[in-house]
Amino acid sequence: MTDLPAPQDATEAALFSECWDAVLSYADLCTAGSTAAAQLAREAFAQGIREVREAEASTVRGTGRRSSRLPRIPLLLAAVRTTAADWEGTGQGHRLDPDLRLWLHSDKAARYTGPPLSRPIALRGLRDLQQADAELLWLAEAESLPLPLVARRLGLDPVTAADELTQVRGLFRDRCHRNHLDSPMDAECRSYARLLDAVTRSPAADTPDDLSRHLAVCVQCAEAAACLRMHGGGLPVALTGGVIGWGGLAYLERRRRAAEARLGPGRPDGPGVGGVPADVSQRARVVRNRLMVAAVLVSGAALAVSLMQFGGAEEDRATLPDADRQAVANPDPYPPEGPGAVPPASASGSAPASASGAAPADAPKPPTDGRAPGRPTPDTGPDPEPQGSTSATASPPRTTAPSKPAVCHATYDLGNQWPDGFQATLTVTTTEPLESWRVAFTFRDGQRVTQMWDAEASQKGSRVTATAADYNKTAPAGGKLAFGFLASWTGKNSPPTDVTLNGHSCASG
Repeated sequence: MTDLPAPQDATEAALFSECWDAVLSYADLCTAGSTAAAQLAREAFAQGIREVREAEASTVRGTGRRSSRLPRIPLLLAAVRTTAADWEGTGQGHRLDPDLRLWLHSDKAARYTGPPLSRPIALRGLRDLQQADAELLWLAEAESLPLPLVARRLGLDPVTAADELTQVRGLFRDRCHRNHLDSPMDAECRSYARLLDAVTRSPAADTPDDLSRHLAVCVQCAEAAACLRMHGGGLPVALTGGVIGWGGLAYLERRRRAAEARLGPGRPDGPGVGGVPADVSQRARVVRNRLMVAAVLVSGAALAVSLMQFGGAEEDRATLPDADRQAVANPDPYPPEGPGAVPPASASGSAPASASGAAPADAPKPPTDGRAPGRPTPDTGPDPEPQGSTSATASPPRTTAPSKPAVCHATYDLGNQWPDGFQATLTVTTTEPLESWRVAFTFRDGQRVTQMWDAEASQKGSRVTATAADYNKTAPAGGKLAFGFLASWTGKNSPPTDVTLNGHSCASG
């Protein structure tokens, strides 16, 4: 285990309090278990601290040139990636996410260590900005922080912060355009360079068909187009994809949700997002408490102990479960009754009431396994066919009760889609309080979930199951259970069907 170095001054203590949750969030994406995530984050943070110190020392010595380094958070995220690569090279790759291991051995990863002119354009463009400008761009675009909070953190005038951000976006675009022209490219790419610059400047400009076909097959030019197009909301994706590489889109979604959790409704510096679920508010309190603890750490020993205590439970969970991670929820939180359980009174599953209002003798008994009355029970499948005689003397006549309303409601939101993948969010509203939950749904077109956050994912054939994480497994009546995921698709990408909550079908819409 690698402990963090003791903060030498207030600046380094502030660096920890502002950046640790982002570092741990990305480390969690990169690993196959919470213990591994905490250790990867500690090692990467220590490496990042050394880089910051070296850059500041060179500035103090007066080398005659500006130190070209990334802003604090992306510098630490890049340290997570390089530390993960070191793990892979030293026999610790089994602790990393399997998809990340494949990526580390690909040409995409090699670009980050190859010749400078071949590295991602967004990475080079961010490095070329002044440090304060780069910090402003990253915090506002990639970390999803509201501009008044960013201005206060960076010591800017809140009145002029929006104008400054607009200017910085323009500077970033200019740097990316210059870097694109400086990159090694073949004759076809170079012939499209001026046209690419022109069509990305205006949201009203149409992309010619030949350029569109070229962008579909040329990764380098498509990457440049994403950096040059300031409209359409693609800048955050271009930034994270270019700076940290693998897992950039999932990291963006995590940071958006974390910002909403920390700054929720009613706070003066919040984003003004209403209706934050109870589980998100709970997570916000946890995050704020940890940052307060971090701010008062005065020794390396105290810092290490704090990280050991809190390292494994931070932020959202997006990796699939495996042997290195403890199960965060009982896979069957509401087990069926034992052999003595009373079956449903009728094929419809509803029990008639007596004239006096008392429960009839053949009504189901109250649960004996510790569940509160009225809690949902698992779907046990269709009721058995009626047995024996069907004459009126076989049993007293029954009155069919009206069907019960659905115990949940599901909403599916397709956030982003590209030729072979997509990102989506599924939100389930429960009508009854839950102590744990498991949501299942079916993909009809062969889609495969590759990453999930705010729940643990498993998939068998077309059926996907999302199990609650440890921090959001409880929900009040009317609470929202939301989780996001990345998935692959080919041919057709229909919304999921047959959504269930703890075995009970959910209404959709």
